[in-house]
Amino acid sequence: MDETGRPLSALPSVGVRIGAFIAICLSGLAGALIGYSLISLQCEGDCSVPLGLGILVGAVIAAGGMAIVAVLVMRAIGEWREIEDRTDAGHAPR
Repeated sequence: MDETGRPLSALPSVGVRIGAFIAICLSGLAGALIGYSLISLQCEGDCSVPLGLGILVGAVIAAGGMAIVAVLVMRAIGEWREIEDRTDAGHAPR
């Protein structure tokens, strides 16, 4: 435990995790819309299967990319807080 009485944890705050989840969901939606529009512009006739695949592939790629970005951001926030904690405790390099 630290001096405030809370247990030490490497987990980001709940707000940051909720923000990352919302960002991943929104980017998946945007990717699905992009995949749909790309296929709908190129396809003529019965395009239900290609449209579904375009939606799926677009959503998965966009959400996966945003998930990578979200993890990197949360790691950076954790490292930043660790540096601040060291500085506050007087253990930072000069």
